[in-house]
Amino acid sequence: MGKKERAKLYMDYLTAEGYRPYIDEDGDVVFKSEGLTYYITIDANDEEYFRLVLPNFWRIESGEELAAALYAANHATMTTKVAKVYVRSDGKDTMAAIEMFVKPPENFKFIFSRAMSALKTAVNDFVSIMREITK
Repeated sequence: MGKKERAKLYMDYLTAEGYRPYIDEDGDVVFKSEGLTYYITIDANDEEYFRLVLPNFWRIESGEELAAALYAANHATMTTKVAKVYVRSDGKDTMAAIEMFVKPPENFKFIFSRAMSALKTAVNDFVSIMREITK
């Protein structure tokens, strides 16, 4: 299954679930949930790779905040199944992702709800830690 076919698969599912997805200039699927913008990035070379991303959810404004964000990201990643929280390489923002292999790709629909829940759990954990540390 090629990139376009997987994008259509994701688009059809998200539309049926009440989202309003679209395909961006990179061919990835974009949708909103609870006011936040999510992406399903599609790897053209690995049809079993499923990646759900919430980019730029916490802006980092100082070196002290960067240190706290690295700690909070590590903690959220360590304590939440499947989810990863990253500080971007420029040290100015964060992102969270669910990354897993799904075979066949159509089976993503069976894990999507749980993937969204895990992603939100990791982000909430990160935010909670950041608010506590940076009071």
